[in-house]
Amino acid sequence: MTNAARVGRLARAYVRDVRVLLTQFRFTLLIFCLLLVTGTLILHLTYDPLSPAQMDATGKLRWGTALHAVFSMMFFETPLEHPRHVLSQAVFLLWPALGLILVVNGVVGFGTALITHRERKEAWQVAVASTYRNHVVVCGLGRVGYRVALQLLTMQQEVVGVESDATGPFLDAIQAEGVPVLIGDARNRDMLEKAGVAVASAIVACTEDDLTNLEIALDARDLNPDIKVVMRMFDQRLAERIRKGFGIHTAFSTSALAAPALAAAATRAAVEYSFYVDDVLLNVSSLGVDAGSALVGRCLNDVEQTWDVSIILYRGSDGVDLHPVPERVLAGGDQIVVFATLDALARLDRASRGQPAATPRADPPTRALSWPRWLRRHRDV
Repeated sequence: MTNAARVGRLARAYVRDVRVLLTQFRFTLLIFCLLLVTGTLILHLTYDPLSPAQMDATGKLRWGTALHAVFSMMFFETPLEHPRHVLSQAVFLLWPALGLILVVNGVVGFGTALITHRERKEAWQVAVASTYRNHVVVCGLGRVGYRVALQLLTMQQEVVGVESDATGPFLDAIQAEGVPVLIGDARNRDMLEKAGVAVASAIVACTEDDLTNLEIALDARDLNPDIKVVMRMFDQRLAERIRKGFGIHTAFSTSALAAPALAAAATRAAVEYSFYVDDVLLNVSSLGVDAGSALVGRCLNDVEQTWDVSIILYRGSDGVDLHPVPERVLAGGDQIVVFATLDALARLDRASRGQPAATPRADPPTRALSWPRWLRRHRDV
């Protein structure tokens, strides 16, 4: 976001905050203005001064002088001499007392709240959130939600957070990134409205409760039928039903997302990321090419065809290439990032380190059936 855009957003937030404060203190401010006008009118019509310089051509107290005098009285200052008219005397006696009540209870509170908005964190966060458009609302700023918000910021997406726990461990960190965070229950439609769901591009419901996430998603869809909904869910079967039955764009099962990474990490393949496409587990791995390995001297197209992988990045002495040509020849010390199944990665990893392909060892014929399956599998490793 440019500096001009930040200044514009801050100005809109201030305007919105002033409107909120005016609504909050409207009765106090109304009475203050009423007293100010009434006192000014009384002094203008009835004040009989000793100093002619304070009078207008008609012999009455000047409007500006009367207004200044009444305003000063309400803050315990009297720039005029004591009058002789009973109405003017009433103003001199009553307005300071009334001003004391109003000033203590409202006017000073309004001014202080307007200037020190940082101390009114919740209201100020709502004011800032109201300036967002086409943003992503992240509901639930625990470990998962916090990382989701950071990733969205990395992708140049604007984020508004909603968190029910005011003492959450990640709130300070996410607010330090410039993300407005609203404290409250995201199942409350009013909270979603404050977060700008009606004008948001997407919402991510990633609390630790499946039903809560579902309720948030459905309320968001009611407020904005075109919003993209992403849900965090623990029950894979429920996730699939929600995807099909409720028209939710995406409903990820946490266990389904974690299982591939855990399974891949348990193998000897150097897997960095794993996920399912339909029923196929695909993995991303970064491999270094050792000098003397079977990959040295081979072109990338040959490596892809021989080991059934897709090379998505090449790093060599001349730098990084995200779209390497198939004819590029590998040398010792090069690095490639590939996309493949676990079996293909394991075979390619052995080749990149100059190790021969592993051949399965047969079980001893005499006792093969007596070994438990899990024990035979570990014995053959």
